[in-house]
Amino acid sequence: MNADKIGRIIWHDLFTRDLKRSMDFYKQVAGWKYVTEHATDFAWGGGEKDFVLALLNDEAGAGLTETPPELPDGWIAYVEVPDADATAAFAERLGGKIVREPFKVPGVGRNALLRDPNGALFGVSVSRHSFPAPTKQFGAEVYARGREQFPSDFYSGLFDWKAERGPDAATEALVRGPSGDVVAEVSAGDPATGSAAIWLPSLNIADFDAGLNSAKEAGAALPCNHAERQSASARAVLRDCAGALACLRRASQS
Repeated sequence: MNADKIGRIIWHDLFTRDLKRSMDFYKQVAGWKYVTEHATDFAWGGGEKDFVLALLNDEAGAGLTETPPELPDGWIAYVEVPDADATAAFAERLGGKIVREPFKVPGVGRNALLRDPNGALFGVSVSRHSFPAPTKQFGAEVYARGREQFPSDFYSGLFDWKAERGPDAATEALVRGPSGDVVAEVSAGDPATGSAAIWLPSLNIADFDAGLNSAKEAGAALPCNHAERQSASARAVLRDCAGALACLRRASQS
């Protein structure tokens, strides 16, 4: 565990029913490259299995695998914590639910899968390596709250995250981590995300308009013409070629 990573989103997993198609999609849209690793004690089901790491500019920030039994397709973000077991237990006391009890990820650390009081799925992780938190592939996570309000007390108690008023109608609130950096943005959602609360990854796209066109060509569904595209931090929610919800974001030029 690295103390400077506590409270930051340090990894994403994509669970998909069509691994090759998903890999091709994100390669075309986000310019990702891949490395396949072989696990002898696979975290999602045990036994021997290959696991795909996604890289951008030689930095790995995500993994892709076939959807494990009893888990939904889609993206999961992991927040670094000091103790996965204690955090999972505390999440329950705060009104959340444990989806998967804390488990060992060989060579990585210890994780758990949780749902917040609104039902949004996320993970917590204790890293057993010295790699810094990745910064190239993803921007601030998006919390599409649907019909519910953002559960600020839950995340404040769990991660010491603080919510503040957002800059515009597209971003209702900014959520800052313990270091003061923005870790998430809260949105009311749209027809793509529906009425249920969900965490969405924000993929950094250098050429935003080209990325949107590539996503459409690769089979994505963009059911909304987002006003956010006109803002300085342009973003658009989509369903990728395999149906997973994600957000494309104009990468910062700084």
